[in-house]
Amino acid sequence: MLVLQTPSDLSQHVGCEIGASDWLQIDQEMIDRFADATGDHQWIHVDAARAAREAPGGTTIAHGYLLLSLLPRLAPEIWRIEKRSRSLNYGVNKVRFTAPVPTGSRVRLRQSVAAAEPIEGGVRLIMASTMDLAGGERPALVAETVSLIYD
Repeated sequence: MLVLQTPSDLSQHVGCEIGASDWLQIDQEMIDRFADATGDHQWIHVDAARAAREAPGGTTIAHGYLLLSLLPRLAPEIWRIEKRSRSLNYGVNKVRFTAPVPTGSRVRLRQSVAAAEPIEGGVRLIMASTMDLAGGERPALVAETVSLIYD
């Protein structure tokens, strides 16, 4: 766990991997809840019987956007800033879903600080995020996210 005092302290870590989260199991209940929240009920995610018959690997897979949505859940296991007033998601420069995540798989987040640019009252943070898939040859997700973090 990297503990920083202020947003500007992130600039000391540009170009460095700052850590990895714990492993998180992706179960069918999590996938179903995400499908309900987003309205994305494509069979490859929610129909276990059909997936057993027709899907490569014989099981349902997690939504790519479910993996992306886990970044705010897993990042606090890697780093935190003690003295900040607020943080805002600013966007995503790049995101790729590079491997399917079968139901029952475990994932973890690894992050590097790509940039920490001063802005009025804080920092524009660009994080390089990789979602590892336990036992996988490739990560499940790679993304470059942008946040605004204020003093």
